[in-house]
Amino acid sequence: MKPKVTMIAWNQNDNYVVTAVNNHLLKVWNSCTGQLLHDLVGHADEVFVLETHPFDSRIMLSAGHDGNIFIWDVTKGTKTKHYFNMIEGQGHGAVFDCKFSPDGEHFACTDSHGHLLIFGFGCSRSYERIPDQMFFHTDYRPLIRDSNNYVLDEQTQQAPHLMPPPFLVDVDGNPHPTKYQRLVPGRENCADEHLIPQLGYVATSDGEVVEQVIGQQTVDQDEQGLEPSILDGMIRQLQLQQDQRTGADQESASSGPQNGEGTPRRG
Repeated sequence: MKPKVTMIAWNQNDNYVVTAVNNHLLKVWNSCTGQLLHDLVGHADEVFVLETHPFDSRIMLSAGHDGNIFIWDVTKGTKTKHYFNMIEGQGHGAVFDCKFSPDGEHFACTDSHGHLLIFGFGCSRSYERIPDQMFFHTDYRPLIRDSNNYVLDEQTQQAPHLMPPPFLVDVDGNPHPTKYQRLVPGRENCADEHLIPQLGYVATSDGEVVEQVIGQQTVDQDEQGLEPSILDGMIRQLQLQQDQRTGADQESASSGPQNGEGTPRRG
């Protein structure tokens, strides 16, 4: 096999260069002389993640498609810590990216199964208040383009940035309880009844009918004949405000100087 370099990184003070080779070895080089100092052995598949510690020049992190995450001392060429990303019932998960926190005491990794792995000192109590699976209900909704080539949400025909804050759901699209919905920016102070999404059935592009979070509806609204969905009502209100602003801008432009009288020129 012809050796190929898959990733390269300098350590924090640039004295060392670490290269990942497709024979699963990491090599530590003197950046001034080019001398090979250490071969770091441990990975069993290609490595595409090399991350430098933010202030400790001795520490380098590596992660690869074999699911292994290593913390190395590049000055000694030794292994400091090791973690294997084993997923129960699915084998190992390839690690695609890793980043250190600014203080250097934590690092986070993402794997091929969509997991966010957080390592560091202390306890995990602060992370236990959020569910294991978090998606927005709009994450996989299709988009379309209008005649002006602007992007619109296919279901509501609205620009995505004008839509209300989405709901948090699990991987199967089931909404999380209201206490988790308050974690979404824009929903912190909503009443409980506004945090219960409405489930409905929609047809996918393949013709399959699936259950999906559509909007929100209450019994009182049904009895009073109000908007069938608070989400839709908010979207219409935002669109109306935008149309009013656009009309006002056009009116002010049309009522500008006439008969060739422009704005005074600067002397």
